[in-house]
Amino acid sequence: MSLFIRNENFAASPQWQGTSTHFTFLLAVTTVFVLSFVFRLAMAYFSLKQQSEKILLQQSQIELKLLKAQVQPHFLFNTLNAIYYEAFLEAPRTALLIDRLSDMIRYFVDQSTHETVPLATEIQFLDNYIALEKMRIQPEPEIVFHCTINDQQKIPPMLLMTFVENIFKHGIDKISGNNKICISLSENEHQLVFQTRNSLNRNAEPMRKQGTGLSNLRQRLTILYGNNFHLHTAEVQDEHFEALLKIPLT
Repeated sequence: MSLFIRNENFAASPQWQGTSTHFTFLLAVTTVFVLSFVFRLAMAYFSLKQQSEKILLQQSQIELKLLKAQVQPHFLFNTLNAIYYEAFLEAPRTALLIDRLSDMIRYFVDQSTHETVPLATEIQFLDNYIALEKMRIQPEPEIVFHCTINDQQKIPPMLLMTFVENIFKHGIDKISGNNKICISLSENEHQLVFQTRNSLNRNAEPMRKQGTGLSNLRQRLTILYGNNFHLHTAEVQDEHFEALLKIPLT
């Protein structure tokens, strides 16, 4: 185009494209391409470097937050141990409850963030929770916990807690004191079967009969297992409330 404009407007005689013209054109195009490519690489390099520095800064901040977070549980456990020792000298039963509470807090801190935990750890957590709940309910509810499963199996943490928590939140009748609870944990065809059964609370407040725990549990199960789980709750003969959970064991 430059040559055409020159021939039409400025040259005394037309000058046609020759080898030198093609060479000059190719050299110019190659130079522009190389410089553009180098410039693009430089921009990408500095952009990646900036992102890398940002990630390192975020990582350092996260590590600092984790270190700070570890200080608080450490202080709490030391304090509970001191209280446990003092309580053991005066009231051994109270000391036992403090020890169970310490185990529950340690479970929240150490295990609840893991993808899976040993079933034995989850069962121990349920035992500790039940013991603490029984302390505040008078007369104590009649609780039977059957477990016929290999407790070395692994499951996601805090899956079994919702059923038991709902029993003590919504199923305990403090007026009549007639509270019977049955909890069973077994294995059937490579599935974990967890079932609870409790007497209906005739004196429950209307606002407390339903909660969000089961709906949250269902959402979590859907994320973990898709459609490969079974969750069912129902009132049986207007006498008991039953909850059933089946999840695959791997």
